[in-house]
Amino acid sequence: MQGAIEAALSRLEPGDHTIAAAGRTDTGVHGLGQVAHCDLQKDWDPFRLSEALNFHLKPNPVAIVDAARVDDDWHARFSAVERQYLFRILMRRAPATHDEGQVWQINHELDVDAMQAGANYLLGHHDFTTFRSSICQAASPVKTLDELRVERVMGLSGPEIHFHVRARSFLHNQVRSFVGTLERVGAGSWTPEDVRDALEARDRAACGPVCPGHGLYLARVGYPEPVFAGDRA
Repeated sequence: MQGAIEAALSRLEPGDHTIAAAGRTDTGVHGLGQVAHCDLQKDWDPFRLSEALNFHLKPNPVAIVDAARVDDDWHARFSAVERQYLFRILMRRAPATHDEGQVWQINHELDVDAMQAGANYLLGHHDFTTFRSSICQAASPVKTLDELRVERVMGLSGPEIHFHVRARSFLHNQVRSFVGTLERVGAGSWTPEDVRDALEARDRAACGPVCPGHGLYLARVGYPEPVFAGDRA
């Protein structure tokens, strides 16, 4: 995504361009609501800028859905006050077709109530060392998890489990570690209390499996209001 947008910017204004995004995602993770900013020389109309970028982004699977002018001290990453992720699990035995690469597919049912009971132990302010990648570069494993909601929905390809996760910031692999662990609860291999014990262990070895990235979506990035310098395009 970053390289494609920077290349498109170079088509509009000669020279090298670097965008700053609200957050980095692992390979295979999707961005529904990624936010990024860049500095340009020309005083672009935001709508015309988004249209021009989308023209030069073809045929990449990347699109600019909105653009706005912001204050000079505004930063896509450091000005953010929360990030929301969605994770999708598809439950069916037949291979995924239209949703291939968009969901984590499993061939067994999951107990939503048990997973929510386990998820509730993760809410709040904790040391999340257990659910932190060994290569995580965050200064501290202590984070505040504001939401971890589990629901069953009927998707286009069959029944799905959706995980809605919200916090100011996340550790590397934190959401994927949550989902992989809670899947074990839903499958009956773990109890909800096992999630509590894993959290309290503060030991990466106590974590359940880390699920694949292709079911994860950066759904939204929140900012204080107002953040835009002038009318939004």
